[in-house]
Amino acid sequence: MTNVALTERRNPATKNIDLMSSIEIAQAINNEDKKVAIAIEKVLPQIGQAIEIIAQAFLKGGRLAYFGAGTSGRLGVLDASECWPTFGVEHGMVCGYIAGGDRALRFSIENSEDKSEFGLEDINSFNPTPNDIIVGISAGGGPRYVLTVLEEAQKRGCKTIGISSNPEAKLKKFSDIFINPIVGEEAITGSSRMKSGTAQKMILNMLSTGAMIRIGKTYQNYMIDVRMMNEKLVDRGCRFVSEIANVSYEDAQKCIEACGKVKTACVMAAKKCSPQQAEIFLEQAGGILRKVI
Repeated sequence: MTNVALTERRNPATKNIDLMSSIEIAQAINNEDKKVAIAIEKVLPQIGQAIEIIAQAFLKGGRLAYFGAGTSGRLGVLDASECWPTFGVEHGMVCGYIAGGDRALRFSIENSEDKSEFGLEDINSFNPTPNDIIVGISAGGGPRYVLTVLEEAQKRGCKTIGISSNPEAKLKKFSDIFINPIVGEEAITGSSRMKSGTAQKMILNMLSTGAMIRIGKTYQNYMIDVRMMNEKLVDRGCRFVSEIANVSYEDAQKCIEACGKVKTACVMAAKKCSPQQAEIFLEQAGGILRKVI
C-alpha cells in the first residue's frame, strides 16, 4: 500500500457506498468534498507565492500556460478561456493545453498522458520565454506529458508551478513552487476528477484571479475590464460604472456607449471628461483605476 499514490488509495469512509441510498451517497460525497477547502487552506502560502510570480510575469509582458492531462487539462483550458472575457486580456496571455489536443476536451484519450512527445509538441507550440510561467497540473503528479513540459520549461529558463494532490508527485522535482493540497482518498477509488479536480479548480481560480487583481484588473471587487459581449454584461458594466463613480444608471450607460469600456467609463463619469482624456488618465496611472479615482 505504501507504494500506491494517495490519489489511488481506497477511502475507508465510502467502502460501502454501493449499499447507500441516493441521499446517503450525496451525503458521503459531500462529506469528502468538505475536506477540500481545508486542504487548500494549508497551502495558501504556496498559492500566494504563485500569484505573485504570475503577476510579476504579466507586468513584464510574460504569459501564463497550464498543461495537464484528462480532468487536469480540461480545468486548465477552462480557466484560461475565462480570462479573456472576465479580465479583458489579450488572447494568448493565458493559455491552456491538454494532452491529446482539443479532441481530448470532449473525449477521453487516456494514453495521451504517457506520451512525452505530446508534451514537447505542446510546449513548442506555446514557445515559452524566461518571462513566462508554466503550470503543470496532475492529481497523481506523474504523467510523462506533464513532467516533460515542466522539465523543458525549466531548461528554457521559465518559472514552473506544479499542482498535485499526491505528496510524492514526481512533478515536484520540476516545480519551483509545488502546490500540494492533501485532499485524501477519493470517494470512488482513483476517481481524481472528484476531490482532486475540485481542489485544482479552486487553486486555478485563485492563481488567475489573484494575478489579475495584482495587475489592476479589478477596482475593489468589480471586474472593471470585463468584455461586454451580451445584454447581461452590458447591464453589469453600467451598474459597475454607476456604483463606482456614484452616478445614475442612465449617466453610466451614456459613458459606456461613448467608449465601450467599463474602466474608461468610470473615469469619464468620475472626472466628467471625454473618453480620450479618460484614456490618458489611465495610461498615466499604468491602467490602475484606483490611482485615477
